[in-house]
Amino acid sequence: MSRKKTTQAQGFVGTIKKFFLSAFVVVTFMAYLMHERLTNAASASPANTAANTGSVPSVPDPNSYTVPTVAGQFPATIPTMAVQNPGAVSTQTVASQAGLYKNGSYTGPSVDVFYGLVQVQVVIQNGQIANVTFLDYPHDRRTSQEINTQAMPMLTQEAIQAQSANVNIISGATLTSEGFANSLQAALLSATN
Repeated sequence: MSRKKTTQAQGFVGTIKKFFLSAFVVVTFMAYLMHERLTNAASASPANTAANTGSVPSVPDPNSYTVPTVAGQFPATIPTMAVQNPGAVSTQTVASQAGLYKNGSYTGPSVDVFYGLVQVQVVIQNGQIANVTFLDYPHDRRTSQEINTQAMPMLTQEAIQAQSANVNIISGATLTSEGFANSLQAALLSATN
């Protein structure tokens, strides 16, 4: 009889071990699914970007900026859309009316762009924009880091080429683009004669 009880006890213990192992696997799988869902919900795919920013996704422009990527990183192509800030005073107009910008370094205000703050500093040399540096930008989330590491050089280059804050809105980085333009515009207004 004791041998039968021992076998039954071992069978019961084995069943409990299997139950807990199965429960552990199910809980781990659920945690993984939740992590992936939250990560994917925060990513800025064109469909999610349109839903989150209220903009219409654009068809990739063959002239858009292409960034080489490593597998698993953010999209390789970021299409741009030419959108001006309708409520803003054109710094290009202000600069052309009053002459060139004053030489020096000018810091724009911090602009809240929902996922963080954007603040830029502009360096004026020989009356022209020589460089624009991001002092602050949304970088708390992995997705924000991926988006902004691609968008910031494009915005900086475009501002230097345009010699104003009238830059194209970068699809996928709409809020950062708008914050950049507003902070830069205020800094350039300080730099006008």
